Amino acid sequence: MEHLRTVVVDDEQLARDELCFLLEQVGGVEVVAQAGNGVEALRVIEEHQPELVMLDVQMPGITGFEVARRLLQAGVESELVFVTAFDQYAIEAFEVNAVDYLLKPVEPARLGTAVDRVRRRLAADRGAKPRTAEDFDRLLQILSDRQDRREQLAIKVDERFLLIHSDELIHASVEDDVVRVVTNSLSGTSNYRTLDELQARLDPAVFWRVHRSHLVNINKIKEIVPWFSRNYILKMRDQKGTKIPVSRSQTKRLRDYLKL
Repeated sequence: MEHLRTVVVDDEQLARDELCFLLEQVGGVEVVAQAGNGVEALRVIEEHQPELVMLDVQMPGITGFEVARRLLQAGVESELVFVTAFDQYAIEAFEVNAVDYLLKPVEPARLGTAVDRVRRRLAADRGAKPRTAEDFDRLLQILSDRQDRREQLAIKVDERFLLIHSDELIHASVEDDVVRVVTNSLSGTSNYRTLDELQARLDPAVFWRVHRSHLVNINKIKEIVPWFSRNYILKMRDQKGTKIPVSRSQTKRLRDYLKL
């Protein structure tokens, strides 16, 4: 079995090291170069002409999708496997003719499946529908639409409106028909009238409606406390360590996501 000449692209060194280690465990893969950003990726891919590029989507400056589009325009025929921490747009985005996509943290078995798909595609002499510039234009629009959700929010504290980035929001709750939002440094009321309206402006992969009265940032959960009937209470990372109940309907989703 010939080794797949591979370039690994990710802006985080630890992520590159982990992926290279996993590729070594899969076997039959030779990592010929690494790149820590999009500009470097374009250079090393042109230099080494690899058969496979493991390409991180979220990178500062030139994103993985933009790198892929430039490779296409340059006529580079390396097979692409995207790697992303976000899956809410993946089904639509990867209908283009990329070989596969992987969600972080990458699972060894799933990586093995992706490598097998690359081998089958190479053996078939790339008989599938070719990628087009329009495919990647669509990918960039999808990514842009997602980024629009990461907007600033206005929080009323006393008589002032303070602006925060949506990522700062730890949790939001409905109290007496008012949406109250909490960050690490402040607590106030939202200009949105309902949790539904607030949730519609946030990234659905990060902000979960764990209860009809509570919306949480899953990246700001400090502790998960088992509760009666196999339900959970979430202890959040705000200064008060607020405890938020998880509804029965959301408990399974939480278990699946965190492998509880």
